[in-house]
Amino acid sequence: MKSGLFEETKEGFLISTDKSKLDVDIIFDYLSNRSYWAKGVPLEKVKRAIENSICFGVYDSSNLIGFARVVTDKATIAYIGDVFILESHRGKGLSKRLMECILKHPELQEFRRWILLTKDAHGLYKQFGFNAPEEPETYMELRKKDVYKKESD
Repeated sequence: MKSGLFEETKEGFLISTDKSKLDVDIIFDYLSNRSYWAKGVPLEKVKRAIENSICFGVYDSSNLIGFARVVTDKATIAYIGDVFILESHRGKGLSKRLMECILKHPELQEFRRWILLTKDAHGLYKQFGFNAPEEPETYMELRKKDVYKKESD
């Protein structure tokens, strides 16, 4: 196993951080065309995000069927983003197994804070201890909603 590589196989599905296994075309298609959070994201942005994140691919045989990435300093904080399981493989517990693998990855331990954003998967993330911010008044953001639209025009 390569240094920093995490892999787990269970019930015929592989979850791996090996970026060489990722199918960027599937990830790009899902994020740009089917996700609500990254609609219209350019391919180059997806590639750069993958390059600069710890990525988790979910595979049925060698076919990518799910994905998530973690943006982190590997010391104090991590952001989980771009989580998806393809529609054809939902209902099999794969998103739960994906989260289990992310949270037990050896390089992602003892953080002060984990962050994620979701519109529709609160039930999944609550199983792992995620909640609304205890002190929402301490959170701020600079949000640019149409940034992908402007780049593609």
